Amino acid sequence: MALTREQLAQRVAQEFQDGYYVNLGIGIPTLAANYIPDGMQVMLQSENGLLGMGPFPLEEEVDADLINAGKQTVTMVKGASIFSSAESFAMIRGGHVDLTVLGAFEVDCQGNIASYMIPGKLIKGMGGAMDLVAGADNIIVTMTHASKHGESKLLAECTLPLTGKGCIKRVLTDLALLDIEDGKFILRERAPGVSVEEIASLTAGELVIPDNVPEMNV
Repeated sequence: MALTREQLAQRVAQEFQDGYYVNLGIGIPTLAANYIPDGMQVMLQSENGLLGMGPFPLEEEVDADLINAGKQTVTMVKGASIFSSAESFAMIRGGHVDLTVLGAFEVDCQGNIASYMIPGKLIKGMGGAMDLVAGADNIIVTMTHASKHGESKLLAECTLPLTGKGCIKRVLTDLALLDIEDGKFILRERAPGVSVEEIASLTAGELVIPDNVPEMNV
């Protein structure tokens, strides 16, 4: 069974390590703020100028002036700081973010990502994604494995305009966790109840299947 948005966020949060500075992109990645393991110190960074985001607020905690890059209201943890967007991007471009989690429309087995534009549709622009993929060595993409029409989003070559080239090393979809190595997708984990055969049938890029592919712990 395909993972829900919340389960995707829960699995992404398992990639966090104590002391990490993490940037969460718009969409599914922002949900990971609710699943930081107990006892782990992680500072979440938002490109609009906030370091130290906490979980999403309860109704009585909402502060309309405190938002993330997706304009969602957020909370702050102890030790958080607020600064300009320029300083935030200096952190990103300077390589000071340990992990970036982004959504995407397509990823290919060369590590290319298309995440900001579908030709013919109105968009607001690339936002900070271009800086994030250029300034981070450790990027995880979260996305659905296929479109609502059943077309693979894990391709031999992206068809949409690229956000970045050769920058993606790990992809978490609603069906599987995959690494990208030597121009191939490597299947590492599968969603509970999802077969290797189903994943293979919905992966357009070259897929390597190890002898043992465990189920995710979500």
